[in-house]
Amino acid sequence: SLDGGQNLVEQKGKEVFSESKDGEYIIVEKYSFTSIIVMSLLFILSFMTIFIFIERFKAVSSASKEKDDHMKEIDLFIKQNDLYNAKISVGKWAEYSDIGKLIEKGIIQHADRGKDLKEIKPILETEGEILVGNLERRLSVLATISGVAPMLGFLGTVLGMVKVFQEMSAQESFKISNLSGGIMEAMITTVGGLIVGIIAYVAYNYLVSKVEKVVHNMEITSLKLVDSLDDLKHAPKKSASTPRPSNPQEGEQGDSTN
Repeated sequence: SLDGGQNLVEQKGKEVFSESKDGEYIIVEKYSFTSIIVMSLLFILSFMTIFIFIERFKAVSSASKEKDDHMKEIDLFIKQNDLYNAKISVGKWAEYSDIGKLIEKGIIQHADRGKDLKEIKPILETEGEILVGNLERRLSVLATISGVAPMLGFLGTVLGMVKVFQEMSAQESFKISNLSGGIMEAMITTVGGLIVGIIAYVAYNYLVSKVEKVVHNMEITSLKLVDSLDDLKHAPKKSASTPRPSNPQEGEQGDSTN
């Protein structure tokens, strides 16, 4: 028996109906399998969203990390034609930064393999595309979740409402107030889907903006490397011969004196 003179008359799955004194049927509890499945899927999507955001945030943050202004130090070594120390400096940078890996690729191609700027530029572009592709990994999953989660929640609501109206037609009399519990539960899936979708959408756009900043820094840093190598190429080489006197007359006077 239930409080208020209501008696339990039917139980199907997890849907519990009770009959009041006036003979009307109301839904006391409604935990439909449809709502359980939809909410379970939304929970999985929310877990994936949080996991991907944290993992990608760490990856993108480390990609643009720069300590002690390595590029200025590398540029100084290149101007001094000290490619050995330049490789050591960029090697330390490449251990924790994707931008450092890009610069290391260019210096190695020039110092160890003797490639000129025309050959280094496409190599830097290809290496940059590979690094950016790694940074954008799994971002498409966030974009998909941001679109699928609200639709999945809406689907759960529609299926829940269809079930409620089917049960209304199976009974002789129903009051709208007696259906509020079932309708509310059907709407919860939409609320859950919107929450997951909004979080995934914000996370996706935030990470995309971070990746764009990394790409911008890669382009600027690679241009600095190309400029430094170009300056090294056109730098005048020091001559080991003894400098001649700047004034020819000085040499003639010396000869006449002798």
